[in-house]
This record gives sequence, C-alpha cells and structure tokens, in this order.
Amino acid sequence: MPSTDPGVCRAAWHAAARAAGGQVEDFTEQEYPQNFHSATISDRDGTQIALFHAHYPLVAFVEGRRYWYTEEFQEPPAWATVLSDFGFIVLCAARLLSPLEESDTSALSAAEQRQIKHWRPETLGATLFNSWD
Repeated sequence: MPSTDPGVCRAAWHAAARAAGGQVEDFTEQEYPQNFHSATISDRDGTQIALFHAHYPLVAFVEGRRYWYTEEFQEPPAWATVLSDFGFIVLCAARLLSPLEESDTSALSAAEQRQIKHWRPETLGATLFNSWD
C-alpha cells in the first residue's frame, strides 16, 4: 500500500497551526492497527483534532481522541485549507458521515471488501479511518 509520509503530515500541521494562530499540541504517528496519524492544535477557538490517513492524503477532523471513529467527524475549520497546499484532501463531515452504501467501493480489493463485510462500518468515515486488524 502507499504511505503518507509522517514528516509531510507534521509540516502541514505546523503550517495549519500558524494559519490558525494557534500552536501544535501533538502529532502522534499511526500505531497498528490504526490506519491514521492524529494531531492536535490549540487555537483561540479551542482544541482542533485531525486524522491524517496513513496511506492516502486524506484528512478528517474529529471531536475527540478515540481508538476508532464512527460518527465523531466534524466540519474542518476555515484554516484547514492550508493543508491542501501540502497535497492533502480535507474531507467535510457530510461526506464522512454519508452512508457507506452511497459510496462506490468497486475499486477496493477483495481483502478490503472482506474487512468491510466483517466490521460492517455504516459510514464512509468509519471505513476510511479505522483500527481494523
């Protein structure tokens, strides 16, 4: 599988903190079985937590730190657009919370299809950002 360079994720997150007028609290690299890195910024609006997919340049914002995610996705803050300058696609909550059956999964491998059948995620976000083994 492809890999998202954690160094690029960190650099993008520091740029986002500058755009937010905040500071990076942490950046935690993906640990098995999670398929995402997580990062926190504190700014004037509070704490912002993002998930960086470990294999694809996808970013989601969530309401809190968890081992896995189902429906905790949030709209990205306005300053998150700076992440696209680093090649990331920032996903909106509506897309992440959309039912998986509304997504085209035909390009997924047989192994990925088996994982979906086993874990039964209900949303696209739960499928993309998971802790399946």
